[in-house]
Amino acid sequence: MEHPHQLAEAIREGRTSLGIELGSTRIKACLVGPDPTQVLAVGSHEWENEFSGRMWTYSLESVWSGLQAAYADLAADVERRYGVLPTTFGAMGVSAMMHGYLAFDADDELLVPFRTWRNTTTGPAAAELSELLGVNIPLRWSVAHLHQAVLDGEEHVPQTRFLTTLAGYVHWRLTGRRVLGVGDASGMFPIDPATGTYDAGMLAKLDTLLAGRLPVARAVDLLPEVLSAGRPAGELTAEGAALLDPSGTLRAGVPLCPPEGDAGTGMVATNAVAPRTGNVSAGTSIFAMVVLERPLAGMHHEIDLVTTPAGDPVAMVHCNNGASELGAWAGLFGRFAEAAGTPLSGDAVFATLLSEALDGEADAGGLLAYNYLAGEPIGGLTEGRPLVVRTPDSRLTLANFVRAQVYGVFGTLSMGMQVLAGQGVAIDRMLAHGGMFRTAGVAQRLLAGALDAPVAVGETASEGGAWGIAVLASYLSAAQDTDLAGYLDGQVFAGASFDTAQPDPQDVAGYAAFLERYRAGLAAVGAAVQAL
Repeated sequence: MEHPHQLAEAIREGRTSLGIELGSTRIKACLVGPDPTQVLAVGSHEWENEFSGRMWTYSLESVWSGLQAAYADLAADVERRYGVLPTTFGAMGVSAMMHGYLAFDADDELLVPFRTWRNTTTGPAAAELSELLGVNIPLRWSVAHLHQAVLDGEEHVPQTRFLTTLAGYVHWRLTGRRVLGVGDASGMFPIDPATGTYDAGMLAKLDTLLAGRLPVARAVDLLPEVLSAGRPAGELTAEGAALLDPSGTLRAGVPLCPPEGDAGTGMVATNAVAPRTGNVSAGTSIFAMVVLERPLAGMHHEIDLVTTPAGDPVAMVHCNNGASELGAWAGLFGRFAEAAGTPLSGDAVFATLLSEALDGEADAGGLLAYNYLAGEPIGGLTEGRPLVVRTPDSRLTLANFVRAQVYGVFGTLSMGMQVLAGQGVAIDRMLAHGGMFRTAGVAQRLLAGALDAPVAVGETASEGGAWGIAVLASYLSAAQDTDLAGYLDGQVFAGASFDTAQPDPQDVAGYAAFLERYRAGLAAVGAAVQAL
């Protein structure tokens, strides 16, 4: 690790990379040094989406005020730590929430408020496109938003000249380039892994469907140019520098990497970009990303097909319900401990309960737990009702109860993963991240049993996606010498340590028995939705 005065020199000379990610509740900036594993400074700004005109949105004014605040916070952190203010960077990149709809006219004016990934008004369009194209088109994809606007006869459609995502919009304003990283572009329209850009055959079908209903002859003329990781994506203009840093300290000319989506930066931050690798993120929702060796055959409603920032095909299993119900039960047991006169911290309650789960029977003793606070498309439910269900001959112990709750977090996810297994998709390693994996060796071991694959937990950068896009910016200067997977293995994660749990055969067999009952019991959740 370099000394502070050497780092100050690196900052002054621009031997650094800046990553900025616009997440759903926070805009975060992360500066890394010549060694991309070394985080030099961070900045952030909290923001919230608004529900306006029956749509979830963020105003463009809040985008720029938020970006300026996050950048100013980062610059102040740099000055506080190193005594210098950054005037340039070796490279920078922008990442943001994927999908959604930002439509502009010929004068580059926004036609309707930004429609984010949260909007679910695109059902008819998504269903029609999925059938037409033969691949799953989720509600949140940009092409579903476009087609729904056409179906609804929205007034703005004839004026539309450019569509992009949030990351693509910010990048465009900073550089003047209408481009998008392939991972983010894969949430606008399906990508052909062979060409690394939008699938030409599917575009032809879309053009036939929308003939005469769009203001351009070809739908692709509305979309950003697609770039894979490592490709130059423009330079910061004088106007862009002033937008990001109104103080005038930041100079034009910084090279930018292709703008990416938050799924892609998550893959980079967990070193899960090579085929047969993947990551599981467990929080309020739970999802898995698996890098495929070859495209999947056929359409599966449980699977979203996207790509890595390098353009390799990725299967995404996204579930609306994650660890929230487990957290609610932990809160109940925590209150019991307090009422009994032995208060415990939240982490201690989790650690106690999860450790107890290891003593449970491999199939959770016949108990079932459903974490459905919200609807779950993979489970076939439009609404949720959390349930604990057991037969009279099941064995109700604390250990079995907690094991059933942990299994329940993974239930819907493993249903989607079984679709992949049925397609012959092999996984060498899944990297897990999220609060429930902080208690060493428990949720990790049970997930390994649920997926029948090794599950690793690592000390990856806590800055997450903002660090991931900073790493992609750093990769610009190395892309001629190595591919992205090689760069991450050799220069970013070479010294990283991972704790890996191998699947225990008893856990694998026990979880399989649990999941068979779990599938059958989904009818009980459906009945609860109807009755309650």
